[in-house]
Amino acid sequence: MKDYLDLIARMCIAFIFLYEAYDSIVFFEHTKETMTEYGVVWNQNILLSAVIFCLIVGSVMILIGYFASIGAFLILLYWIPFTCIVYSFWNDPLEFRRINSLYFMRNLGTSAALLLLMANGAGKFSVRRILHTLKLPEE
Repeated sequence: MKDYLDLIARMCIAFIFLYEAYDSIVFFEHTKETMTEYGVVWNQNILLSAVIFCLIVGSVMILIGYFASIGAFLILLYWIPFTCIVYSFWNDPLEFRRINSLYFMRNLGTSAALLLLMANGAGKFSVRRILHTLKLPEE
């Protein structure tokens, strides 16, 4: 049962961030405008392209279970700064503080899931495990 739950959890985590990458690609210019609103103005094209790359590569690595720890790390490189910039509830006016603190905690929980993936690995149903247990015929 644990192996199936590992697989389902990896799929859910990967789809969250694949959708995030898709949304950033489709609404590239709007995402850059949002970055400007939050004060991220340094090399927006490069930063956004790097974020999309990390999201896609990290999500695929998590989804297939091939070096999922590295994939989780790539996503955390984006997710932690994003969470601290966008949902900085400690800097928000009182009327926004409650909702942004809830979003911050939600993202903190997602970060915890990525850290657990880094600590425990991808599980039994992963491409990496299949490749490492595959027996090649001897010549």
